Amino acid sequence: MYGRPGIAYVYLVYGMHDCLNIVTEPVGRPAALLVRAVEPIAGADAMRAARAARSIGRRRGSASVDAAELATRLAAASDRLRTIPDARLASGPALVTAAFDLDRSDTGTDLFDPRSPIRVEPRAATEPEPAIVASPRVGIGYAGAEWIARPWRLSIADHPSVSRPRPVAD
Repeated sequence: MYGRPGIAYVYLVYGMHDCLNIVTEPVGRPAALLVRAVEPIAGADAMRAARAARSIGRRRGSASVDAAELATRLAAASDRLRTIPDARLASGPALVTAAFDLDRSDTGTDLFDPRSPIRVEPRAATEPEPAIVASPRVGIGYAGAEWIARPWRLSIADHPSVSRPRPVAD
């Protein structure tokens, strides 16, 4: 998080979930934006496959399972993921990294380099400006009332890909 603006900072939370941040401040000043959700506009099948692989790869004891059992687990995970609407495939911080198969080795990737395999792209000029909602962050109950109440969670109002709880427009 101390790198230059626009690079990825991927960290492990609770010892089991990777989360993607985009560094936002100058070198030496630790500040970043947590990517809580992404709307799939292409590649939903690849996202399902990546999520299925991540779900069985991180499961306790999977290293000692034979290839046939791993294939069975992968098929079961893939079947479960077929029921999830495309809009919900990356609708949470850990789901973003799982859907794009990101991990801590992706830290330092320039997310604004057009040649980067992982990148943020601007909204198409033909798309309407979305209604942005600022609301309190979630999952920071440990931080104290002052920090919990700050409206630092930015999302597109009423969008189906936004992680829960889903803020609505006023």
